[in-house]
Amino acid sequence: MDNINVLIAERPVVIFSRSSCSMCHAIKTLISSFGANATVYELDEIANGRKIERELAQLGCQPSVPAVFIGQQLVGGAREVMSLQVQNQLGQ
Repeated sequence: MDNINVLIAERPVVIFSRSSCSMCHAIKTLISSFGANATVYELDEIANGRKIERELAQLGCQPSVPAVFIGQQLVGGAREVMSLQVQNQLGQ
């Protein structure tokens, strides 16, 4: 989890993604529609992406991407983020 903790430290919104993932694209678009300037890590484009993906799976992210952290806390993947959006709780 050390890799993840370093990457999410002092960043208000972090999204772990894959550049070819359509659901990741949808979640990034949704988060940015709230005006959030998310830090996005495309795991297929960074050197230790596979290791980070394994760490996300250990945290319970299934599938491992997209994974959204807000305030250094794991919000979840696409299902959890979309659920918050439907409940009108994502922008709060």
